[in-house]
Amino acid sequence: MSNTQKTAFIAIVGCPNVGKSSIMNRLLGQKIAIVSPKPQTTRTRIMGVLTEGNVQLVFTDTPGFHRPKTVLGEKMVKAVTESITGVDLCLLVTEPRGELRQEEQELIDRLKQEKIPAVLAINKIDTIKNKEDLMERIALFASLYDFKAIIPLSAHNQSGMQALHGELVAAAETGDHLFPDDTLTDQPERVLAAEMVREKLLRLLDKEIPHGTAVAVEKFKERENNGILDIEVTVYCERESHKGIIIGKKGAMLKEISTRARLDMERFFGCRVNLQCWVKVKEDWRNREGLIHNFGLDS
Repeated sequence: MSNTQKTAFIAIVGCPNVGKSSIMNRLLGQKIAIVSPKPQTTRTRIMGVLTEGNVQLVFTDTPGFHRPKTVLGEKMVKAVTESITGVDLCLLVTEPRGELRQEEQELIDRLKQEKIPAVLAINKIDTIKNKEDLMERIALFASLYDFKAIIPLSAHNQSGMQALHGELVAAAETGDHLFPDDTLTDQPERVLAAEMVREKLLRLLDKEIPHGTAVAVEKFKERENNGILDIEVTVYCERESHKGIIIGKKGAMLKEISTRARLDMERFFGCRVNLQCWVKVKEDWRNREGLIHNFGLDS
């Protein structure tokens, strides 16, 4: 076996809610990107690093490509287009049925323009009963771009993930690893903690409310004597009425959000966590450049 180091930069792109983050988490064997059934869960570029022997794959999980309605939305779309430039391979993720979306056509046009090698992952094949739908989908995308491979898979039950892994490893070319072999992500621990809270907001709250929230970690410090991690978090929302819903009757909703997030943090950080959460209102923050920057969402 060759000891020559190989590496590949891979951008994961696609429309909202097609399973990009779930696929990256599966490939890494560790959850670093939050997931929820709601679209536009991912807001910024998240890097994941998979090192196996002499091969290092550096993934960029991007926000869903969509028609932006806010300044934050515009920054999310910009993050996608910037992530495609200069990568070794693009992993385009789509679903096994439906019409071709305009956003998907735009992404394919960008691949052609940049002449970027690409693999197509057709996710959620566990949700279809009629395999003809899948065959039609494969034929449609094959007619639009010369993909290196088209792989039907399910991030949910891991079907097809090994085949995808093999294609991505094959894309690695000779080059020094750019990150230490034990690197998992570029996300600071404070950001990961904030995202764990935001995932619970997305999962437990209805409709537009969770999309109007941002999470800021005010304190992240380990106690010297017993190793307990003290984390203080502020959840910002856009309306006073939303604040009441997030807190819930007698604080029940905020307690549920905090409990679920704390359990995730304890699993990830490997220690006991003391999590304190507060809720504040910042009206229309998704259209306010200063607040978007303060929340770290313009990267």
